[in-house]
Amino acid sequence: MALLEVNGLHVHYGGIHALKNLSFSVEQGQVVTLIGANGAGKTTTLRAISGLIRPSAGTVRFAGKPITGLPAHEIVALGLAHAPEGRGIFANLTVDENLEMGAYLRNDPEGIAKDRRRALELFPRIEERLHQNAGTLSGGEQQMLAIARALVAKPKLLLLDEPSLGLAPQIVQLIFKIVKTIAAEGTTILLVEQNAHQALNVAHIGHVLEVGTLVTSAPAAELARDDKIRKAYLGVH
Repeated sequence: MALLEVNGLHVHYGGIHALKNLSFSVEQGQVVTLIGANGAGKTTTLRAISGLIRPSAGTVRFAGKPITGLPAHEIVALGLAHAPEGRGIFANLTVDENLEMGAYLRNDPEGIAKDRRRALELFPRIEERLHQNAGTLSGGEQQMLAIARALVAKPKLLLLDEPSLGLAPQIVQLIFKIVKTIAAEGTTILLVEQNAHQALNVAHIGHVLEVGTLVTSAPAAELARDDKIRKAYLGVH
């Protein structure tokens, strides 16, 4: 059984039909990426899955349970965490307090301490800044904090939205190295990423979206070799 099943999803923003009959699944242990141009519906897909927006039709099932239309905090409690585009950190709270917010639905102090330790091992730069206000961090550090906070929720599925957006190339390399490590340790990941080259490099499966419609699905390595995909999304001519 797939960990996540998206079936016939439609989303409207006013008069805009942002997602049109979208269906795909994510198996336990996979890294699945959604690629496509700006406005293709990638971020909307993640927001519809995590309960931040309500689909106008279709269903989302997580770990066998229907979650369509559930409030976002109930979906988090089921084991689905979302590190949103734009990072969504609490700028006026310290780094440490941001990490605590990641665990706010948990009541297993030992488990929380263990997952917090692991998150800080993955992101040592965050550990060095535990007592700083999160708003004073660099863009790369804020992205690390957003992922670390999501990990403290101990998700079965991590939704990552544009983790490399606006970051320097060496920070992008570091973030994706850590994404690979998180996946290797057993967290299933659904990744939205403008940098299609990096996304296909870490993913098992890729889905290509165009104006709200799924146009191609294939193993990521296959998509990375596909001439049309290379020209359209990888900047290879």
